[in-house]
Amino acid sequence: MSSQNKNLSNFEGSEIKNAAAYKFGIVWAEWNHEITHALYKGACDTLIKHGVKPENIISKTVPGSFELVLGGQRMAQKADIDAVICIGCVIQGETRHFDFICNAVANGITDLNIKHNKPVVFGVLTTDNMQQAIDRAGGKHGNKGDEAAVTAIKMLSV
Repeated sequence: MSSQNKNLSNFEGSEIKNAAAYKFGIVWAEWNHEITHALYKGACDTLIKHGVKPENIISKTVPGSFELVLGGQRMAQKADIDAVICIGCVIQGETRHFDFICNAVANGITDLNIKHNKPVVFGVLTTDNMQQAIDRAGGKHGNKGDEAAVTAIKMLSV
């Protein structure tokens, strides 16, 4: 789906259940802090909007997106955490580093869902440039953090 000129964080017409009964873990990367903090804030605000008490949102930072997998695993291992949201931002550079990091993080988070049998949500931007990241961290294309929080809530009712 193309996001050109579309706010992807518009959930009108989508049923999102009250999530007051759940506890969420959010693991977010410090790298690209301007972006990841905006995504983190979006996720927290969305969870609270849908009934989650602030004390039921447990957050931890990790140095970068690559470390989200281990951080997500440690959060998912906690019996009282119902869903984990992993937030990061990888911006294309001049080397293939981008490809390796994105692939490792996507596969690692996928594996965590299966290993822990609970939602571990991929809230990682993988953009070509900083402007695309800004556009998806509260800019013209919405906030991927909002989307990740909604995904976590919806997955808990599956």
